[in-house]
Amino acid sequence: MTTPIRVVIVDDHPMVAEGIQAILETYDDLNVVAALSNGQEIVDQVDTLAPDVILLDLNMPNVNGLTATEMILERRPDTRILILSMHDSTEYINSALSHGARGYILKDVPTDEIRAAILTVMAGRQYLCTGATSALETKPGGMRDQLTNREQTILLQLAQGRSNKEVAAALNISVRTVETHRKNIKTKLGISSTAGLTRYAMEHGVLQGTGSRI
Repeated sequence: MTTPIRVVIVDDHPMVAEGIQAILETYDDLNVVAALSNGQEIVDQVDTLAPDVILLDLNMPNVNGLTATEMILERRPDTRILILSMHDSTEYINSALSHGARGYILKDVPTDEIRAAILTVMAGRQYLCTGATSALETKPGGMRDQLTNREQTILLQLAQGRSNKEVAAALNISVRTVETHRKNIKTKLGISSTAGLTRYAMEHGVLQGTGSRI
């Protein structure tokens, strides 16, 4: 008999986590090993729990879902992370995928679709629920459309490994201005670290061209 898939649910709304857990536990091929309430808990316990798949909410206290995703994948890169969210905007979806999530499902999907998503990412494929797919198709290009020309140029500079001081010198602006733009870029993309910005730039082809192509 195949070993059940080890699943951890992380959501700061107990009723949501408990409801999903109760239904997923009815499937013989799934084993819910824990239901946690915030990102810090899963970061602290991920090695002990050793989940195959983590159902992870985005907006949580202490450590949010995006930061938790980065921290988990740094330690356990084979873990499949499925974002479970109420938000269907391109900003949330693209940000989650750029941070390394394998899939994105909305909280109002049927529970059997959650199981289907788990099986899909375990098979090495990406899973986007219908609502997430529709949101991405509605706005081609995703989050990068939201960046101003100056922010796009600075993103390219940062992704190439330049410091704030080096970017300021190259663009003939103050270091404080660069810091402000950098903060705005991170906020718009939902990315909390410089490593995350670099990964986003690589995955979206930013480093393959010039600033005018971003």
